[in-house]
Amino acid sequence: MDSAELLNQLADIHLPEPVGLWPPAAGWWILAVLLLAGLYFGGRKAIAFWRRRRFCAHALMELDRIYDEYATDEAGDPDAARLHYVNALNSVLRRVALVHFPNSAVAGLGGEDWLRFLRASGNCMNLDRELAAALSHGRFQPTISVDADSLHVFGREWIRSMYLSRKSGRRSGSRPQRNQTTGGLKVSGSDA
Repeated sequence: MDSAELLNQLADIHLPEPVGLWPPAAGWWILAVLLLAGLYFGGRKAIAFWRRRRFCAHALMELDRIYDEYATDEAGDPDAARLHYVNALNSVLRRVALVHFPNSAVAGLGGEDWLRFLRASGNCMNLDRELAAALSHGRFQPTISVDADSLHVFGREWIRSMYLSRKSGRRSGSRPQRNQTTGGLKVSGSDA
């Protein structure tokens, strides 16, 4: 046999079928799962952030509404207007607190317990003695003398701190808990 005959007996080269797009390699599956997980968790964070901003805006609008109501009522009877404003502000602060903390921890608070809660849970840099007295005992007074502008500034800062100064919806280290032995408010992680 000569070489030409031997070459004729060889089988022709068979090329494999071209590689298709489906099914993808394992790396693409891993990338797809990571991308979907990132979209899911990123979307949840974005929605939570958007909701916090929206709730904060609504609470601040309510606070501004009662302040405008106070400003228009102040001309007629300033004492009654201030008393109504203090009570309405307390109501807004309590509603914001009920969004962030369990009903059992916030709903029954009053007086000094309410003040301790406010100090422990939000920004209280502008809460002086006069404002604290108005918030804790103002609703029980027939008349009240408090600077409504300072009270309004405090309310806005406290609401902003509740909604916008944290990464998640609740702070883990400052959640108020009821002390069973004394009945007072106890904040974990501080002496307040």
